[in-house]
Amino acid sequence: MTSIGDYGFLSDCRTAALVSRDGSIDWHCPVSFDAPSVFGRILDPDGGHWRIAPLGAATTSRQYLGESLVLQTHFDGPDGAVVLIDFLALAPGTRGHDIGKRVPHALVRIVKGVRGRVALEMELAPRFEYGLTVPWLEHMEGGLTMRAGPAALRLETDVPVESERDRVSARFEVDQGQERTFVLRATDPLSEARLDRTSAADLLEATLEGWRSWNEPHVSYDGVAKDLARRSAVVLQGLTDERTGGVIAAPTTSLPAHLGRGDTWDYRYVWLRDLSFTMRALWVAACPTEADRFLGFLARSLGRPADRHVPIVLGSDGRRDISEHHLDHLTGHRGNQPVRVGNKAWEQRQLDVMGEVLDSAYLLREQIPEFDQQTREMLRDFADRAARGWRDPDAGMWEARDRERQYTSSKVMCWVALDRAVKLAARLGEDIDTAYWERERDEIHATVVREAWSDTAGAYAGAFGSDQLDASVLLMPLVGFLPATDERMAATIRRVAEGLSTGPLIRRWADEENGFLICSYWLVECLALLGDEGAARERFEAINGLANDLGLFGEMADPATGEVMGNFPQAFSHVGMINAGWRLTELSRNADS
Repeated sequence: MTSIGDYGFLSDCRTAALVSRDGSIDWHCPVSFDAPSVFGRILDPDGGHWRIAPLGAATTSRQYLGESLVLQTHFDGPDGAVVLIDFLALAPGTRGHDIGKRVPHALVRIVKGVRGRVALEMELAPRFEYGLTVPWLEHMEGGLTMRAGPAALRLETDVPVESERDRVSARFEVDQGQERTFVLRATDPLSEARLDRTSAADLLEATLEGWRSWNEPHVSYDGVAKDLARRSAVVLQGLTDERTGGVIAAPTTSLPAHLGRGDTWDYRYVWLRDLSFTMRALWVAACPTEADRFLGFLARSLGRPADRHVPIVLGSDGRRDISEHHLDHLTGHRGNQPVRVGNKAWEQRQLDVMGEVLDSAYLLREQIPEFDQQTREMLRDFADRAARGWRDPDAGMWEARDRERQYTSSKVMCWVALDRAVKLAARLGEDIDTAYWERERDEIHATVVREAWSDTAGAYAGAFGSDQLDASVLLMPLVGFLPATDERMAATIRRVAEGLSTGPLIRRWADEENGFLICSYWLVECLALLGDEGAARERFEAINGLANDLGLFGEMADPATGEVMGNFPQAFSHVGMINAGWRLTELSRNADS
């Protein structure tokens, strides 16, 4: 089974696919990020796949074409060489802000002969509904259709194919200068509408032009680790559902964060927790010009203020209920079960989310001339909730499933909610009790400084009354709660670096095995804020080395081997990379001025 970190990532800003180095698409959910998979071999050997590769031995190299998510894999063998071009298509005429708004729902593969003659094989084994269903296969002119239940796929190709009971195969040769094309379209099996016939070549041109037109006005980062940061910005755009502007955490489910521990989660959703860090990364690297649309999406999705707690996660279409269940028929990646669909975290109470949303609104205040009424009401409600509820326990940002606690990071983010609300008060409407927000903000600050400090740990702990180190406290200087140079904060940064480090990686807590990339990048930022540029750069460059050959990061990594773990690619890790690079860039610029 291909390792998690060895995949390439395709996206049309509606859904995604993962492609292995040997030309196998082992994960794809047509139409939307969280739809049932038709290719799921990454979770089970019989979960479905689509492989195109040379019959004989070949060396492999790959790259994205420009600043796009069009993947080019080069196979070089003794008799010749071919290039396999894979992409999820954008519609012809796509420009800039329209990227992902109109998509043909087409997964396209083009084989181009580069040298000599190469014999290849193609195997297409779709398994609908997360591997539950083998579709009916029906030949047609120029390809075939695959149907089962509410789903259908249509393969169009200029290569003769053969069908068995549960798969489609072909063997073909490509000479230098020759091309063979495969277009797999998701269709409605009940519709009689005329099918799109746009050719693979036209779809390639449209997709490259769509990515170019988005990148030119958006991706502007020119700081430390420029190439990797710009690639990260493109990945974040690929993880954005352009119907809503919501950024999903990852396009996969149930890839284990640790082997054998059962921490397999579905990350194909929009976490409010990630919002402010993601918006800051996009502000740095990719000009989030549609931030108001996303805040409006949140307001509409959450509905009118009510007594129910604020959800911490939404479907990319805005739905609230993403109830979790297990797919027991799948063996899991490398045997790691359970395989989950949905995420029970939607039921949790996490107090930090109000801070993340208000921080985003404040960060992007210049790009949003005026909040609409729904957004104003949402932001006011979040501030009031933070003022009323900050003393309550919650599940914390790491989504503890055992019991609620008085988590330090939750209190800090409630402080952020009120601090930003006070600063935005003039734009949030009339009849606001700003003095009340200010009093509660100041009370939170005093309480955290008093209750979160542990003399035993010599640091701010992860929860009140605890002596345990927790990397979440690195947020305190990053959100302006305390300066990094504050005596206790500086001591906390040093203790976290000493107590939770394994090489350049930071674990979230002491008994966690793998390093968490976003926390590792937070430490880079904290060291930069302390003025320790040498240590910050050394860690930054080492963490960057954990990206794969395409510049893609996972959620976690084994400190001993560097093996990527967790759902992939992980938005939060790319966010951390951009923000840490920006912090180092600012440190250098300030030193030069």
